[in-house]
Amino acid sequence: MSRTRASASRLFVPHKASRAEQRAARAGFAEARRQARLAGTPLKHRAEQTFDPELRPTYPPTGRPGPASARGGKLHLPAHRMTTATASGAYPFVAEGGLGAEGVFIGRDVHAEAAFCFDPFSLYSSGRIEGFTNPNAVLAGIIGMGKSALAKSIAARSIAHGYRIYIPCDPKGEWSGVSQALGGYSIALGPGLPGRLNPLDAPARPASVTEEDWVTEVRKRRLLLLAGLARTVLKRDLLPMEHTALDLALDLVVAEANARGTVPLLGEIAYVLGSPERLDRALGHQAGQLGSAAQDLAHALRRLVHGDLSGMFDAPSTVTFDPTAPMLSIDLSRLGGSGDDTGLVLAMTCASAWMESALSDPDGGRRWVIYDEAWRLMRHVGLLERMQSQWKLSRGLGIANLLVIHRLSDLLSAGDAGSRGRVLAEGLLADCSTRIIYRQEPDQLDAAASLLGLTGVETQAVSALTKGRGLWKVAGRSFITQHILHPAERELFDTDARMSAKGAEFTKPEALPAHRVQEVRR
Repeated sequence: MSRTRASASRLFVPHKASRAEQRAARAGFAEARRQARLAGTPLKHRAEQTFDPELRPTYPPTGRPGPASARGGKLHLPAHRMTTATASGAYPFVAEGGLGAEGVFIGRDVHAEAAFCFDPFSLYSSGRIEGFTNPNAVLAGIIGMGKSALAKSIAARSIAHGYRIYIPCDPKGEWSGVSQALGGYSIALGPGLPGRLNPLDAPARPASVTEEDWVTEVRKRRLLLLAGLARTVLKRDLLPMEHTALDLALDLVVAEANARGTVPLLGEIAYVLGSPERLDRALGHQAGQLGSAAQDLAHALRRLVHGDLSGMFDAPSTVTFDPTAPMLSIDLSRLGGSGDDTGLVLAMTCASAWMESALSDPDGGRRWVIYDEAWRLMRHVGLLERMQSQWKLSRGLGIANLLVIHRLSDLLSAGDAGSRGRVLAEGLLADCSTRIIYRQEPDQLDAAASLLGLTGVETQAVSALTKGRGLWKVAGRSFITQHILHPAERELFDTDARMSAKGAEFTKPEALPAHRVQEVRR
């Protein structure tokens, strides 16, 4: 069977032909080549390749011809409007406009290529960020990623904005040099040290509180402190009769101290609890039922008088609380080194009660309260209850709490699901409008994503963060921020000095030259 053969060759186009003539020549050549291919196709195959009339393309493969072809910049589409919330959801880290220029300079917004500033007080008072309901923050990151440097940088730079810094627990002694360099002071507590704190000291009465109301408030604080100390040592809740014994012992000791013109001491409380006759006489009509029930309490408080914590909290205070100091830290590095955190927790409880006198002053100004290495505190319900009180009252007290931990799963170590400790720890996280996440280990990503509600993009970003770079979630808005340190800050905040120091060549923070200290203050 004969087969039709056809071919097409390119036409001659004069060199001086116009562009329209050249396009027409090329179009004619393409059509001739298509006709040649079609002529060489058998009729049967040609019928199979024929399109249904309704399925034929409206325009050729080269596109729509004419001025409406979207070529040449002549296309005009109606404007499409969307909210920034929708745009940020479709393009995370790209459509974010930042938090503004108010507050402490942190570093560089990686995606916006702009400065990143943060001030929880101004963000809360301005109300320009929806969902920012409190000034509290949590900072999590594995060892060596720069979370401690960020916490210290926030503290140091906040002083320049008129804020005061309190560190109620410094378990590694890293804040002492920072406090001294910034014009504050540090109180070191431990066996053999001269520092003494009497947690039963009565704070100064605010001018807005009457004398009668203040006496009631001081008594309530002292009872809460004594109950917290007893629960920590006994590792259980107190019985109703034990609460009554504490109540009576405190009233007896305070009455005797007022008669002498002195302050009550923990040792006196422990002595009265160990004297059944005095408690029974004070109880009156229920005599003979209380003395034996208070024996466990007496032995529990005896640890602070004659045990491993003796000499720290059983004597009048040798230091005074200066609420006007820019920074105050409680150095507890000499406690809890043996693996038993009970001593550290008892000291933390006493120191917190001592510092609350300044926190409760409504005229104390805005303050940061930083809990460093807070993972050691998560296992103790008594401390979590005190921290929860500060978290809930942060707006009324004018304080911003910063919780520094290694992993988000540290919050889960507070107890089993549904336990009191677990509920308190998760409540602290829920009351933090700011979450700062530095790099997490791969096996911790699921826990971090679950607790913080991270998206897939954010979870992937957390796993790839480098040193000094963190994911900031501020009331649901996300930023990748690179923390920038001044050279003086880098030397002052160095937590790896022992790993890199050579013998005695390491320069201690308190030995920095005067001009370096002034530079940090600025």
